[in-house]
Amino acid sequence: MPQKVKKKGRERKEPFCDRLENLLQNHSAVFIVLCNNIGSSHMQKIKKSLRDKAIIVKGKNTLIRKAIRRRADTHPQWGALLPYIRGNVGLVFANGDLKEVKDQLLNLRVSAPAKVGILAPQDVWIEKGGTGLEPTKTSFLQALNIASKINRGQIEILQDVLLIKKETKVGTSESTLLQMLGKKPFSYGLVCNYIYEDGKVYSSKFIDIDPNTVMQRFAAGISTVAAISLSIGLPTLASVPHSILNAYKNLLSITLETDYMFEQAKKVKEMVENPEAFQATQPTTTTTGKTETKQPDSKKKNVPEPEPEKEDKEPSKEESDDMGIGLFGDDS
Repeated sequence: MPQKVKKKGRERKEPFCDRLENLLQNHSAVFIVLCNNIGSSHMQKIKKSLRDKAIIVKGKNTLIRKAIRRRADTHPQWGALLPYIRGNVGLVFANGDLKEVKDQLLNLRVSAPAKVGILAPQDVWIEKGGTGLEPTKTSFLQALNIASKINRGQIEILQDVLLIKKETKVGTSESTLLQMLGKKPFSYGLVCNYIYEDGKVYSSKFIDIDPNTVMQRFAAGISTVAAISLSIGLPTLASVPHSILNAYKNLLSITLETDYMFEQAKKVKEMVENPEAFQATQPTTTTTGKTETKQPDSKKKNVPEPEPEKEDKEPSKEESDDMGIGLFGDDS
């Protein structure tokens, strides 16, 4: 009997190791994910959602390490995975857009109640307001130091309360209260921490960086290098354009104060010495501006024209109103 059991165990291990080696060879990246508090039905939903995009492999850590170590001669780069095969982990093999696969992995989460003894993955707050609990439960809330009152036949919490802190164990009282309130504060799913690619393991946060953010960081780094190079007088590729521009400005200031001249400074010096020549277009724009302003004024009947005031300001208003004629006799 013992010999038969060992034989069956070997028959199960060999296909798993062969499959794992095949996946490592045919996929460019591997996600190392935590699978805590995930049931079999939840895992099946995740696998279905990742169909044709990624493959999830979950097995014993000792067996995964064995499959990697037995190919250490032909594929030594796989050894980078060994330090991360610890705890309740799984491997997700993917090709193509890694960010899309990661988003799909993290989207499938299932809400769960706060069970006694588990570590809270996040803070749990109880908001103020009506709870729907009977007044007989007031003593239970008082034991948890939660201020409450009776309002319209139900318990009402007076202020927001931090019931459970992150990474602390859930107590019996806290779990019971959340069950009475009908709340499931926690949600569980795969947690992606690291990615293996081309023999290296790096944090999964790097694939969340936007290309625009990369360009902004790169531009900021170039400007920093240029500033340091200019301050210490060491020319670099980043500082040379600034050095040339500063030198041009210095030469330009010399030509403006002296008789020295070079080709690139002629136009600037002409603009300083004879600015009217470069402002020849301005009178035409001002005249056109005047005509444009006059046209709408002449069309408006209710707005008085400024011409009579310029011609003669001496006649009083009473005289103009009594005579009923314009200043030129023919004006109506």
